[in-house]
Amino acid sequence: MPLLEVQDLRVHFPVKQGVFARASQTLKAVDGVSLAVGSGEALGLVGESGCGKTTLGRAVLRLVAPTGGRVVFDGQDITALPARELRRWRRQFQMIFQDPYSSLDPRLPVGESIGEALDIHRLAPNRAARAQRIGGLLESVGLRPEHASRYPHEFSGGQRQRIGIARALAVEPRLIVCDEPVSALDVSVQAQVINLLQDLQQQRNLALLFISHDLAVVEHLCARVAVMYLGRIVEMGPARELTSSPRHPYTQALLSAVPVVDPDSKRTRVVLGGDVPSPLDPPSGCPFHPRCPVAEARCRHEVPALRDLGAGRLAACHLAG
Repeated sequence: MPLLEVQDLRVHFPVKQGVFARASQTLKAVDGVSLAVGSGEALGLVGESGCGKTTLGRAVLRLVAPTGGRVVFDGQDITALPARELRRWRRQFQMIFQDPYSSLDPRLPVGESIGEALDIHRLAPNRAARAQRIGGLLESVGLRPEHASRYPHEFSGGQRQRIGIARALAVEPRLIVCDEPVSALDVSVQAQVINLLQDLQQQRNLALLFISHDLAVVEHLCARVAVMYLGRIVEMGPARELTSSPRHPYTQALLSAVPVVDPDSKRTRVVLGGDVPSPLDPPSGCPFHPRCPVAEARCRHEVPALRDLGAGRLAACHLAG
């Protein structure tokens, strides 16, 4: 049984207009997503900005209320749990946010930000044990215990993200949703944070749902990758196989945009035409067909199902396989 199972999850937002603020349209941020993450596994979730990745991650943790579908964590359906019961499960899953500075309270020393979770879940019997645990968490992410008394503005961006990781680890979760945790960092610092996450995952047997727009980063960290477009999964499979032989034209375009060190590389560049369609007015049929270089007539009318292609590969494309 997977640790996390998402079944046909939907998150729709009504768009209100007019004097009486009546809902005239529906924005389908997540539109029927199903995936699973095993204990100790890292699943990458990639796609362009606005495709629904962050909304999906927040809905998995019940930070955003799902419109439909189910989120099952360790056999328990948490989709409609009342707040009091959900609070008991909060220890099991945490989130690392994209902007480490805005996710930390600038008025509190970082030790207090980390210690809040310990207080809420009563994980430290006294102040001495609390201070010792905070120091240990800071050391586990490459900082020093004495840093606990400093404020967020006294740290670099990479150090602040390490503090965010320490805060997520404070309650000893089994699943962490990482919402583009390195996109705001310099390239050299990105590598350090990715390696830290990889080490922590192995040491603590953590399950990760790693959200990113960078396929190169995801391939380094994750065993499997899911590609998202306009609120739907369009391809999923083992990271190495997916990046070496993508089956969906959108995945091919994403991979062709990844910078290559080798100047003699023969990789074919796939250039997408047009802009990403609005989720308020998605195209009929396959949502990718207006930009797809190989679209056929049926792509304009028939919505492709996410089909099993064998060997753990899935793709939502009429031409895949």
